[in-house]
Amino acid sequence: MLSISSAVGAENDLRELEFFTEAYPPANFIKDDHITGYSVDILLAASALVGEPITLSQISLQPWARSYRRVLTRQNTVLFSTTRSEHREALFYWVGPIVDIKVVVLARRGDNIKIDKPLDMAKYRIGAIRDDIGEQSLLELGVPRAAMQEAIDVTVLAEQLLKKRIDLLVYAERAAYWWARQVGIDADLFEPVYVVKKGDVYFAVNRDSDPAVVEKLQKGLDLLKQTDQSGSSRYQEILDKY
Repeated sequence: MLSISSAVGAENDLRELEFFTEAYPPANFIKDDHITGYSVDILLAASALVGEPITLSQISLQPWARSYRRVLTRQNTVLFSTTRSEHREALFYWVGPIVDIKVVVLARRGDNIKIDKPLDMAKYRIGAIRDDIGEQSLLELGVPRAAMQEAIDVTVLAEQLLKKRIDLLVYAERAAYWWARQVGIDADLFEPVYVVKKGDVYFAVNRDSDPAVVEKLQKGLDLLKQTDQSGSSRYQEILDKY
């Protein structure tokens, strides 16, 4: 079992960590030149509850593939919001869950695309974000990489789907619709035709980091989720804002 008391020093302090995320609303995104979202608010509140409040200056928002590789290879770094999967399980320490997630394959409404099994997708052009859980899940299901068209921005894929440059788009459902609306695309033009994965998203901590920081952050999150006599919690209050 991890133990906070097993190590000492600045590297055990949450305020010494670097956090990396992507534009993945409403979990994490830029608004008025500041990083915000429910995952960001949860992170800040959880760290404060254990006496080591994280600041926005510790958080960098950049394309997912860059953040993913950075945290895989650099000590004292944390990636969020990250879907926990069998493929990723041994790559990180995990703190969470933050919230649940549903990854789906979207098609243009009216195209009447029917997907009964994963390999049915192999005959279509599938838009995916490089190293995103959607792409990784399709590969695990046996869908060939040659069927996928990668991008680093889901708005690009939404526009390509609308313009019929791709046939399908794999991404988290809520976030895909949110992004489509941001670039003026009516989300009702798309429909889910296959559920790739249901799961939860977490804070993923580099494996070379001190396990003590993992336990601290988990403790803060658990405290945040504690309910009062009325059944409410600070955690739920944060989610309700978004």
